[in-house]
Amino acid sequence: MTNMQLATSTSDRVDVLGIHVSVTNLDDTVETFARWIDRGERRLVCVTDMNALLHARADERLTEVYNTSGLTVPDGMPLVWAGHKAGFDRMARVAGPDLLERVMAEAADRGWTQYFYGGAEGVAEELRDTFQDRHPALKVVGAHCPPYRPMTEAEDAAVVADMNSSKADIIWVGLGAPKQERWMDEHRDRLDAAILIGVGAAFDFHTGRLERAPLWMQRAGLEWSYRLYKEPRRLWRRYLLGIPRFVIGILRNPPRPI
Repeated sequence: MTNMQLATSTSDRVDVLGIHVSVTNLDDTVETFARWIDRGERRLVCVTDMNALLHARADERLTEVYNTSGLTVPDGMPLVWAGHKAGFDRMARVAGPDLLERVMAEAADRGWTQYFYGGAEGVAEELRDTFQDRHPALKVVGAHCPPYRPMTEAEDAAVVADMNSSKADIIWVGLGAPKQERWMDEHRDRLDAAILIGVGAAFDFHTGRLERAPLWMQRAGLEWSYRLYKEPRRLWRRYLLGIPRFVIGILRNPPRPI
């Protein structure tokens, strides 16, 4: 394979508070993955919602990671609405759990190989079993849950070696934002997989550890309120402080095409 591509993809992007969010939807994203895998390209994909975007814009290096990714997909209706305001009507939500499920179905048909990295102890392995039950033809070539403590150089090198020896086409990283984006940035030049993609809590949704909001709430941009109801002590600061920051930022700096 060629070296990891650091330039942005050829798709349109919209500037949302300094973060260049890709103008895409679920179908387009999956077909973009197919092109990268077929061509032997090596790309990094950020799945960003409002919270992840606010983290990224506050950190110069994270901003660069998001803005030079192969794709930075909109996992959150506020980002989709920002894209629509900038004139991109075809932009639609690409939620991490939805993308993971869709790609697993495509991978079972197309022969793409998967590696799951992240989650609490046993989650990656349970995710592997869950998807292989749903899609018997699916090829999952690795699963690893890292410890919560910092890994030693030897442990990290062993994980990289395992990922490369697995010959995975896609490595799914479930460490939560912004930890997963930092991890992908630090490792992308050392990994052979065509795609590194961080999907946050998608591992927990698909293994039943977290419950998603009803579909009508997802479509209305209210999934955040359902998650806040379910986990108020952990998430109150994220949403009750983050939403006003995002709205004020958009009012001061409207989204624009790049």
